[in-house]
Amino acid sequence: MDYAVIQTGGKQYRVAPGDVITIEKLEGEPGTELAFEEVLMASQGGAVQIGSPMLAGASVTAQIVEQGRAAKILVFKKKRRKKYRRRQGHRQWETRVRVGEIRMGTA
Repeated sequence: MDYAVIQTGGKQYRVAPGDVITIEKLEGEPGTELAFEEVLMASQGGAVQIGSPMLAGASVTAQIVEQGRAAKILVFKKKRRKKYRRRQGHRQWETRVRVGEIRMGTA
């Protein structure tokens, strides 16, 4: 099975062709093609290549499926016995992408 480990938005993701993943927001409209150049590891046909830290020449193409926001999280601050309470909500922007082709590089 072909797969790769990419890095985007300060996080690492294991992806395979056809996967739909949710990542930190990237600019672009739905249907836009993206190329992830920061590939840490790739495997095709049983041959595994590991970068140090990145694989030179390797890339993963993907297509934006939708732009949206994550579920709301609540931020709550409180100081006991002081009648101090603050509640705030936050929704992070995110992008859903469908992984296309994985191109191997040189180790």
